[in-house]
Amino acid sequence: MNTEQYPSIEYLMIIKQYIEKIQTSQIPSIQQAAKICARSISSNGLVHLFASGHSRALVEEMFPRYGSFPGFNPLVELSLTFHSQVVGSNGQAQAMYLENVQELGKIILENANIAPNDSVIVISNSGITPVVVEFALGAKLLDIPVIVVTSSEQCNAMQAKHSTGRKLVDVADILIDTCTPPGDALISIDGIDDKIGPGSTVTGAVIINALKCEIAKELVRLGVTPPVFVNAYFGEERSKKAKKACWDEFRFRLSRSAST
Repeated sequence: MNTEQYPSIEYLMIIKQYIEKIQTSQIPSIQQAAKICARSISSNGLVHLFASGHSRALVEEMFPRYGSFPGFNPLVELSLTFHSQVVGSNGQAQAMYLENVQELGKIILENANIAPNDSVIVISNSGITPVVVEFALGAKLLDIPVIVVTSSEQCNAMQAKHSTGRKLVDVADILIDTCTPPGDALISIDGIDDKIGPGSTVTGAVIINALKCEIAKELVRLGVTPPVFVNAYFGEERSKKAKKACWDEFRFRLSRSAST
């Protein structure tokens, strides 16, 4: 089959290659990150996830999500991620401006009430967004482990925007590579100058869920059995009880973090 006639098939084939690359090259980093996260969660701490722009989707893919569990604190700053309006009030131009205001990263970090036994996961496919780099640098100053999910190739190819000249690859204690190419989009279409179909959302979601599974296994090894968000497919009552258990556990962890 000529994949040029079917860009959908070409996209799926290329994405499969990147997922296979993650499998062959990123598992050690994912396992190391899982140990750090499980250590935080098993000590009643939190794993704080932060991103701007479309990387917000990966923060929410970690938690709250069916097949997930408490211990993760999704830091979703709407002013940095509110894209549905596109133009006008709360438009994309404002969000893209704000993610370049690096001081905002410091304020978000301070407002997160990060405790000494916590850890952070910072997600940015470009790896150079000032607000995200500032957040990661601030966490490092607090001696908090910083796990980074980014495209190493794109991050290394781009010029730093942060005032220190640093990028996420320079800050990471653990670096997990999305393995996507610079520019992110994958498919060339005759008659269109620029490529279509970004890959980092798919590979990022694969990484987040692979990491989540490794964390769960490590928690069990440490003697911790977390409550899990259960889909209503398995019964409304069971799902309702599971959700309440997760919400109560999350509320407890937030209160512990706020009191430190």
